[in-house]
Amino acid sequence: MLAVAGMSIGAMAQTGDTPKMKYSVATNSFWSNWFVSADVSYGAFYSNEEDGMGLAKSPFKGFRSNLGLSVAVGKWFTPGLGLRTKINGIWGRNVVSDDAKTNAMKYWNLQEQVLFNLNNLFCGYNETRVWNIIPYAGLGIMRNCSENQYAHVFSVGLVNTWKLNKRLLLNLDLGLNLSDDDLSAAAKTNHNEYATTFSNADRYFTCEVGVTYNLGKCTWSKTPDADALKQLAQSQIDALNAQLSDEEAENARLKSMLAAANNRPAETKTVVEEKVVASPATVFFNLNSAQIVSRKDLEDVKMLADIAKANGKKLVVTGYADNKTGKENGNVKLSEKRAASVKAELLKMGVSESNIETVGAGGVDDLTPYTYNRRATVVVK
Repeated sequence: MLAVAGMSIGAMAQTGDTPKMKYSVATNSFWSNWFVSADVSYGAFYSNEEDGMGLAKSPFKGFRSNLGLSVAVGKWFTPGLGLRTKINGIWGRNVVSDDAKTNAMKYWNLQEQVLFNLNNLFCGYNETRVWNIIPYAGLGIMRNCSENQYAHVFSVGLVNTWKLNKRLLLNLDLGLNLSDDDLSAAAKTNHNEYATTFSNADRYFTCEVGVTYNLGKCTWSKTPDADALKQLAQSQIDALNAQLSDEEAENARLKSMLAAANNRPAETKTVVEEKVVASPATVFFNLNSAQIVSRKDLEDVKMLADIAKANGKKLVVTGYADNKTGKENGNVKLSEKRAASVKAELLKMGVSESNIETVGAGGVDDLTPYTYNRRATVVVK
């Protein structure tokens, strides 16, 4: 009967109806969720040296604006938090007059930026979401190649992405960059070294349009809702226990009828075997880990430990790994370690070591998604 309950839960997992947590996702490998992007940028430059000149502040004036390019490579460590290394530049303006030719400079700006996906942080990960809003902040170094000058630079901005397909995104990046006021040789003899206010910094605004391409595995697998799964398993067991009670009542009635109709002189003894029916307990693990993720998983393990001690039963602990990651031999060892971790908890609960059997099942694909297979089960033998 326990097998029937297990088959029901397994079938539910195969059909994709398994309860899942809204905000929790399974950890991906280091090589997952990388991306590269390339943009064409429009920049509007505002120099500290222009203060007091009365120059027009419009970002579309030719003496302060220019086109450029940017490229970036990055990785999402969670659906809501990522890092990217970005470089942009080539053509810019160091505004010291209203003459575009005089202001022309070549430059590059290299930064490390932290990305925050607000949609995933506040609304939960959704693989089919089309539009994502991603603010960022970064630090780096900027070089005026025309005058061989360097300056520290800080940036804040907002990236909007629109999903074209699984790997390709359209992106719109709006950014503000603030640098030390010694970016030009003209300011070198009279500079503040570090920008202390918005007005005494060299600054420029960018508007970039381009595409982002996702590399490797570019999705996240949501983790199962362990509490919901346990409730489902318990409801299955309750139904089986009710069915067992009905069958036992019917069995007793038939035995009574048989005893009344039996005219043999010899006494017939009926031996009724008492069975213990208990739901198996499941403990989940993270990728390549034998450390139990949630202590709440041990609540059902403790119930089975008490049943085993009270009835003199043995417990079988089976460890599993998912066969999508790792090699076969490594998965066998990992599954054995996971079983050993649960065995150690059972020993703490007072179960005799002689009443615990451990099995390492290796890498399996019993459940879908495959991350559910990173588990260990405990059953009453």
